[in-house]
Amino acid sequence: MQTNLRREVHQLHAEICHAISDPNRILILYELREGPRNVGELAENLSLSQPTVSRHLKVLRDRRMVLAEREGTNVYYTLADKRVIQALNLLREVLAGILDQRTALMEELT
Repeated sequence: MQTNLRREVHQLHAEICHAISDPNRILILYELREGPRNVGELAENLSLSQPTVSRHLKVLRDRRMVLAEREGTNVYYTLADKRVIQALNLLREVLAGILDQRTALMEELT
């Protein structure tokens, strides 16, 4: 039983990583950090087409990273768990460290 649970956790981890593998989905998550948004607002704020935003929101919804709530004719999206922003910020710190190392290496080589 423990092995099956471990596999399931690894699968869920991979699905979350897939969800944040696209820069537009990351931008959507950061935009939702500011509060609920509908597709039109997200599209306008991120300079993306509505179909593109809708497609990315579907991925994020399927991975349970965002929640959708209907209000009249609009659907508003929110973060399912605000800790996702902490995770994204931590990843950015890791990436900044990698870039610093690369910059230092390039400076040594030149």
